[in-house]
Amino acid sequence: MFPQKRHLLLTLSLILIASLGYAQKPAKIYQKGWIDLNKNGRKDVYEDPTRNTNERIADLISQMNLNEKTAQMATLYGWKRILKDSLPTPSWKNEVWKDGIANIDEHLNGFIQWNNIEKKLDLVTDIKRHVWAMNETQRFFIEQTRLGIPVDFTNEGIRGIEAYQATGFPTQLNMGMTWNKLLVREMGRITGKEARALGYTNVYAPILDVARDQRWGRLEEVYGEDPYLTARLGVEMAKGIQEMGAASTPKHFAVYSANKGAREGLARTDPQVSPREVEDVLLYPFKKVIKEANIMGVMSSYNDYNGVPVSGSSYWLIERLRKEMGFTGYVVSDSDALEYLYNKHHVAANLKEAVYQAFMAGMNVRTTFRRPDSIIYYLRELVNEKRIPIDTINSRVRDVLSVKFRLGLFDSPYVKDAEASKKLVNNAESQAVALRASHESLVLLKNTNNALPLVKNGLKVAVVGPNATDADYAHTHYGPLMSESVNMLEGIKQKLGSQNVSYAQGCELIDKTWPQSEIFPVEPTAEEQAMIDKAVEEAKKADVTILFLGGNTKTAGENKSRTSLDLPGHQLALSKAIHQTGKPYVVVLIGSQPMAINYIDKYAPAILYAGYPGVKGGLAVADVLFGDYNPGGKLTLTFPKSVGQLPLNFPTKPNAQTDEGETARIKGLLYPFGHGLSYTSFSYSNIKVNNKLADQGVVEVTVDVKNAGAKEGDEVVQLYLRDVLSSVTTYEKLLKGFERIKLKPGESKTVNFTLVPDDLMLWNREMKQVVEPGDFKVMIGSSSEDIRQTATFTVK
Repeated sequence: MFPQKRHLLLTLSLILIASLGYAQKPAKIYQKGWIDLNKNGRKDVYEDPTRNTNERIADLISQMNLNEKTAQMATLYGWKRILKDSLPTPSWKNEVWKDGIANIDEHLNGFIQWNNIEKKLDLVTDIKRHVWAMNETQRFFIEQTRLGIPVDFTNEGIRGIEAYQATGFPTQLNMGMTWNKLLVREMGRITGKEARALGYTNVYAPILDVARDQRWGRLEEVYGEDPYLTARLGVEMAKGIQEMGAASTPKHFAVYSANKGAREGLARTDPQVSPREVEDVLLYPFKKVIKEANIMGVMSSYNDYNGVPVSGSSYWLIERLRKEMGFTGYVVSDSDALEYLYNKHHVAANLKEAVYQAFMAGMNVRTTFRRPDSIIYYLRELVNEKRIPIDTINSRVRDVLSVKFRLGLFDSPYVKDAEASKKLVNNAESQAVALRASHESLVLLKNTNNALPLVKNGLKVAVVGPNATDADYAHTHYGPLMSESVNMLEGIKQKLGSQNVSYAQGCELIDKTWPQSEIFPVEPTAEEQAMIDKAVEEAKKADVTILFLGGNTKTAGENKSRTSLDLPGHQLALSKAIHQTGKPYVVVLIGSQPMAINYIDKYAPAILYAGYPGVKGGLAVADVLFGDYNPGGKLTLTFPKSVGQLPLNFPTKPNAQTDEGETARIKGLLYPFGHGLSYTSFSYSNIKVNNKLADQGVVEVTVDVKNAGAKEGDEVVQLYLRDVLSSVTTYEKLLKGFERIKLKPGESKTVNFTLVPDDLMLWNREMKQVVEPGDFKVMIGSSSEDIRQTATFTVK
């Protein structure tokens, strides 16, 4: 059926619903300053905006029956995920959500399945029509259910809100590489603002997982491998989202990103992490974001820890999350996390027992790609069997309703101005922020003899490599799907003019046998060799070659962890062939996973790491390559020389990653955490420590930083801390402060850091978090290994 005809039929269906008499006319329930949600003709406490939230929740729960309560404990996935209808139909009065629903996820956002995006339905592609459809869906719950409890529209949003069109930012890993707290806050604000403008009220972001293994497919989704950096940027993103009236629901709680062997798919289980590393690394960001941003949601993870599945554990979901960390929102399950209690972890005999365990343990809402009936009916049975106390149901529902009240949904359930939404979403101002984020996320790894920047005038450039025209990274799940992007070749052509740029692909991103070729390398076929030869011809004719290598959506992402960190396919053969021409060349790496680029590191004059730089990536990379922007990004992942060195990450315990005394191993790493070069240079001096712990509870640290070069540039000033002598082994260096500053040539700035007792704490031998007396070493520099200034202070 053509979309237009379907829309007409659905509209007629809505008119029919109203004519049948069970649809209340809007004029009768929409009163001045309040909505008669239960249609009884009077203002109940829960309908009164002047009453406090606790009173409103208590009044509403007192009016809810068991069916209505249990309906608030499940997610309904949106159109073409579970919902067959893009708009409400009369049949909805026969569905389980006739009693309401906790949330509708990804409704009309355009994502159907991986590599399947809706591109024709105007309720997805046209912003004004989309807003109307979201309002009509909400209208069903306000006008057609007994108590009129609004639905929370949840959606993904880790690089901008997931919609057909929205402002597309670089991935969260690239956001991390900006080391810019204020910029991340602004990206959060834009994400939250556009979410609400499109009808989404709850954003599944930020991701607070901390990377531990460079093979992991989901590296693009995290800020990096350091807990402090993740916490500081996570706080900013969450605050930005919630300042704009949307809920922030971080994920994945807890101990999720330490999968055994970095495995993905169904193997997301059994993390091999010590208790102190759990506390210091994997839980640290959640503690900070919950405390400082007052987030409204948390997503519980698939995995177990020490034999106990997190999504069925009251220790994790109640004792740690709520009682210790102070979380007051509602917990949704990661997809199938509840089901895994019986079909993967085997701690529940069947789905009904999994429902019992999960909700008794503290889960509020089951969220997965199945009909909500499948667990709602079990919840009702378990209450009637007196296995789940009604007080437990009330408690779980209270958390859900509290978020809906905090979001203002009971008083303003609709997007009021679709025309304003159209003007707001993906506007020029927001796109400028996206370009700034792309610029600031780029990391200059190597620059021998100032090979970069390249001169623009009269230069003939050969653009080579499989990532030159592949911008798939800008259109993946969990962010905007079809926002216009600029690939690398297009960016360079815009910079130099098409007449000055030639292009040869050189090779595919992967060879025909990949990933098998990671353990059984194959020689290029005649066809593949011809592609390399063509690239060599273009390189010989050009003044300089720009080689775009690395990974992309075929080699990384959710369920795409790797067994190797080598360049996939025949990219190494291509790079060797380009090098052997003897002509000048530079390398740009695309991809979220660090690559073991030893040959390139040894021979290429310059290497720029672009990560996944977003829809503006091609423009940003061209600006850096040709000197219109001075790169200042820093790595948030360690680059090893070989996959055989793993685990190799930051922070690390004393000597845990040393090569001293080794005779049969590759030694050292390619690039350390925090590394990144500039087209200028910076000098550090005059470190000062003012220890005010005894009277004011802080330690103030200052350092002077000067731009000692000839170009304006950004420097990320990094502060690391070491507990010199302690009762348990502590980390060699802990990041405890960072600031990104911009300096003109010759300009100096005093950078200020404040350390608080929490920054000095450790878990002692009794697993109590304390500050132990003794000396602490402060190290300030340009990377975790490039330390420029040191000082010591003493805690008495």
